[in-house]
Order: sequence, then C-alpha cells, then structure tokens
Amino acid sequence: MALDKSWFTEPVEATGTAFSLKLGEKLHEEQTPYQKIEIFKTESFGYLMTIDGCTMVSTRDNFLYHEMMSHVALNSHPNPKNVVVVGGGDCGTLREVLKHPEVTQATQVEIDERVTRLAEQYFPELCTANDDPRATLFFGDGIQWMKDAAPESIDLIIIDSTDPVGPAEGLFGRRFYLDCIKALKPDGMLVQQSESPLLHLELIKEMHETMRVAGFAQTHLFHFPQPLYPSGWWSGSIASKSSAPLVERLDAAAIAKLDTQYYNAAIHRGAFAVPNYVAKAIGQ
Repeated sequence: MALDKSWFTEPVEATGTAFSLKLGEKLHEEQTPYQKIEIFKTESFGYLMTIDGCTMVSTRDNFLYHEMMSHVALNSHPNPKNVVVVGGGDCGTLREVLKHPEVTQATQVEIDERVTRLAEQYFPELCTANDDPRATLFFGDGIQWMKDAAPESIDLIIIDSTDPVGPAEGLFGRRFYLDCIKALKPDGMLVQQSESPLLHLELIKEMHETMRVAGFAQTHLFHFPQPLYPSGWWSGSIASKSSAPLVERLDAAAIAKLDTQYYNAAIHRGAFAVPNYVAKAIGQ
C-alpha cells in the first residue's frame, strides 16, 4: 500500500503501527494464483519484495533474518544432515543452510514458484546455492509435502513462511506440527519465524503451547533485529523432539567459514536471553 507514489507504506491496523520506505520506482507487479507480488527499488534499502502489500525481503537487511533463521538452529542440533526449508522462496535461508558442510541434503518446499524466479532476477545474491548438488527446489504445498514425508527422515525443518494468514496459515497449526514430529528423527528439531515479541506476544505464546501439545519435548525462543518487519524486533522459535538440552556447535573456525555479517557465537548465545515478560509468557 502506498500513501503516494514516492513512498511504500505497510500499515498494520491491529497494532496501530506502520513502516515506510522512500521509493525509487516500481519494477514489477503480478498476481499469481496465490498472492500479489511487487518489486520496488528503494532509496536506502535496495530492492524490496512485497507480498499482498506486506514487506518480505530487502537487499539491505535480509542477512539478519536469513542468518538467524538458519545458523541458530543448525548450530543447536548435534548433526544436521537432512534439512527441509518450508517456504523461503527467496532462497536466502537455503543459501545459509548450505554454507554448512555437514548438511548433505537441503530441500526447499515453496508453494509459489514465482517468488523464487523473481528472487533469481532481483536478488540473485540470495540464490547462489540454488545449483548446489545438495539442493532440491520443490514447488508445491508444504503442508502436504510434510504429510507425505518419510517417518524419521529429517534432522531439521525450517519454517520460513509469511505471517499466519492465507497460504501460510496452516503452517502454524497442531496438525502440521504432528506431521513434522513424525517426519523428524528422534533428535530432530523445527525452527519457525514467530513474529515480534513486542507486538505479537499472544501469538508466540500460542505457538509454543501448540508445539508442546503436539508433542515437542521443549521449545525455545530466540530474537534478533529486523527493521523491515513490524516493530523492527523479530523472533524465531525452536521446537525439539528430544528432551536433551540444545547443543552449542560453536567452533570458532567453523563459524568464521560461514562468512556471516551478523551471526557469531556471542550472538548465538545472546539470542536466547529473552526479556522477563517474554520468558514469563512462554515459560522459558
């Protein structure tokens, strides 16, 4: 939604907030069978992709989200070999996952192929791992894909979805979590973007309760800055099938090879330190 031709503004009526970026020009617009995708050139954030009027990814700050949604979970798992990304059509999370040499297979399950094809055109730096021999791009329904997955075949599931509305709504439900638990190995984990701890605490609380009711032995919230999204403060939620404590695979040499802009060992540990009001709400 634009207030005028020179600004992109995303208002959020439910929280009484808005985020704006000064625009250069609109580069692309299309309505797919699933959603409306627009690409803008902005003055200060590079390219911007929006879906149904909501900010999705920008050139300037995408590294925050992609690094934290991948490396925190990968380095909390003892031996992540088979990784599945549900959503993540811009391919940035897939790229970060495949920086880990221990990963032998990474499947990206994205419902809308046009998101990926437009990312390849306007965000090619995010798509550099698409031709990695370990990568598989599958375009289809992530809910059905997970339902059909072989039992105990996956080490880590990364739910890199839009907000819990429209095509992504089912990715936040008990039935989907049950399918994820079935597909995960005994020490398997799921990580999911879980909105803003400032604006969406009730959603986060409900997510963690639903994950536990579905059968995950433990859940953990981690957080990070994300200027593009409401409040500029975002989170991810890890659900573990095992009750064993999360590991910390934080070898300095291995982390240096990841070539990250934001993530490091100190950030990893600090991300799990949540404010008192959040800890009380989710029991962390």
